[in-house]
Amino acid sequence: MPRRSLNRRRNLRDAYAAHADELYGFAVRSLGDAGLAEEAVQESFLRAWRAGDRFEDGLESLPRRLFAILRDVVIDLGRDETAVQSLEQSLLGGQVEEALRRVDRVDRQILVDAYYGGRPYAQIATELGVPEEAVIGRLYDALHALKAALEEMEVQG
Repeated sequence: MPRRSLNRRRNLRDAYAAHADELYGFAVRSLGDAGLAEEAVQESFLRAWRAGDRFEDGLESLPRRLFAILRDVVIDLGRDETAVQSLEQSLLGGQVEEALRRVDRVDRQILVDAYYGGRPYAQIATELGVPEEAVIGRLYDALHALKAALEEMEVQG
């Protein structure tokens, strides 16, 4: 194969036509998200283009090199996505905590014990010295109060 640089527009276009689909398939399987996969493929070809003169030794090894670049991009995007999700979960968690503070103290405790603690209604009822139906009723009230507090705070999630 003649020596061709990947940073030439036609060579890059040919490489994209030849390998984008298989790179995209790998990216979708790795990231589990079509949008991120498209971004990963685009970023991979951008990085390959920027380093195009390194491909002058022949394009036979191009698929292997593109997959190596894609692997790095997928790792980077995976880290970024994990960091964003982690931040979103932290923010939402803080908002839920604030909303919980707005719920009646006993209702809040029932809600936390039942939903977050996974404790049976009967056990909560025994500790509070009330019938199980009262716990269920207060839990219902607590959920509505929590929902109202979250709406008041304009929490999206």
